[in-house]
Amino acid sequence: MNQNWWEKAIVYQIYPKSFKDSNNDGIGDLKGIIESLDYIKELGVDTLWLNPIFISPQVDNGYDISNYYAIDEIFGDLDDVEVLIEEAHKRDLKIIFDLVLNHTSSEHPWFQEAIKGPQNIYRDYYLWADEPLDGSLPNNWESFFGGSVWEKDYKSEQYYFHLFDKQMPDLNWANPEVKKSMIDIAKFWLAKGINGFRLDAFIHMVKDDFTLNVSDVPAGEIAIAEEYYANLPEVKHYLSEFISEIKKIKPDAFILGEAASATPQLADSYIREDLCSAVISFDHFDEKTISTNPKIPKELATKTIDAKKMKENLKNWQEALGNEKYPTLYWNNHDMPRMASRFGNDKEYRDKSIKSLATAMYLLRGIPVILYGEEIGMKNLEINDVHTFQSPKAINQHIHLLENGFKKEESLSIIAAANKEASRGVMQWDQTDYAGFSSTKSWIGENVEKKYNVSSEKEDKQSILHFYQELLKLKKEDLFSYGEVEFLESADNIIAYKRQYEDKEAVVICNLTEEKAVTPTWLKELESWQLVIDSGDSLDNEELEPYVYKVYIR
Repeated sequence: MNQNWWEKAIVYQIYPKSFKDSNNDGIGDLKGIIESLDYIKELGVDTLWLNPIFISPQVDNGYDISNYYAIDEIFGDLDDVEVLIEEAHKRDLKIIFDLVLNHTSSEHPWFQEAIKGPQNIYRDYYLWADEPLDGSLPNNWESFFGGSVWEKDYKSEQYYFHLFDKQMPDLNWANPEVKKSMIDIAKFWLAKGINGFRLDAFIHMVKDDFTLNVSDVPAGEIAIAEEYYANLPEVKHYLSEFISEIKKIKPDAFILGEAASATPQLADSYIREDLCSAVISFDHFDEKTISTNPKIPKELATKTIDAKKMKENLKNWQEALGNEKYPTLYWNNHDMPRMASRFGNDKEYRDKSIKSLATAMYLLRGIPVILYGEEIGMKNLEINDVHTFQSPKAINQHIHLLENGFKKEESLSIIAAANKEASRGVMQWDQTDYAGFSSTKSWIGENVEKKYNVSSEKEDKQSILHFYQELLKLKKEDLFSYGEVEFLESADNIIAYKRQYEDKEAVVICNLTEEKAVTPTWLKELESWQLVIDSGDSLDNEELEPYVYKVYIR
């Protein structure tokens, strides 16, 4: 069997602004990452994914790029990148960079040229539409960041298209020069020695006919229009041209594509030699509302994991991708609240819930993607100033909650529980001021916790950090990398499955919730197997305890 290196990869996602500050300006940087490589290596991961580090106005924390060839000074410079790559490779750590294909910053030289007029040679690098005769917008499509996808260029009286912020205009991939320019950028970084890319929002590279409108939307209103700007057939055509050129110079490049709304079947179609190596989708997450309050906006209602649906989704992903393709396995990333607070129980069962959820997910067939700080049990950032949230929506929610009688602290806690920015608190290295991240106030904030930090957990053999080290070591075995997966009958809140490879087999059983569950009768058959991971709960009872986790091997 031909095996690609990334089939056994364990990816560690670093949000550079929040990882380690080496120069005490309150912002994480490349030298901070370099200083931490031994820690990362000891954790047991082997691939680093860095969120964007290129020059950017930081309207969207680096996803608005104004120069793809240079490093933003807040992170360091090109010399620092070269040292990072060299030092990582010395430790057998590979590196992938976040690459934004769908759009640039409005401060990018291409766009600055484009707005000089319709005759400029860079005009066609972006997407434009004429203003309708009645003075309305070109269509009723809504941006993911709120408002219309159209922004008027008053110099030309045309509109340009932006799927995200108005300062992030979308590129026109139908223009061969755009494709060539992006290939050149990718080749530049591959020549520096990186091992691949995480492709941001690639499913949006193609848009439908701009004369089309979302149906059943009242006149003058707008609506999300994914059918017109997500997963259109031509995406694969442009992506294939792009990836094929990359593979000519680096055949083993790891391409991790973000396809946020992809089903297992759609993801399967995106994974092939000339497209993605693996796909990140949000599809496998399921929550259910457990508490509503008429004074709290619906999107902020208290939720918890819907274990039954989650289990069904994970099974669908395992079955849809078959033996030659690998799902991504993750609980966290920079675009969602942290696992400990969102899916686990960060109060009564913090350690146990994290260990159970990690065991359940990462011993499945697939590529683990771990967000920095997950391995020490970091929870959502405790926020004491609403302006910490960049989203205007959060500020409006805060005003609404205050007007409905909630105290400031209550309001901010409710918002953080549903806000992706709460996942971006700085890495907790120790329990000193600023959590050992810096010697000064950080750009976003930190939780200073006596127990949940690297320094404390290194000394505690029962810590989440030590547990992750053992779990990831186990994951590296062929049994858990290549073995077949068979889901076993169990209660709705229990996930149980068998892994089998050659003459070895394992059974994993985890309670995903704080509710007890009926003990499966087949568990007694495992008494002679070796118990390699154990929450310590007795199996003699008719019910399994909250967040129980066990792994048996023979």
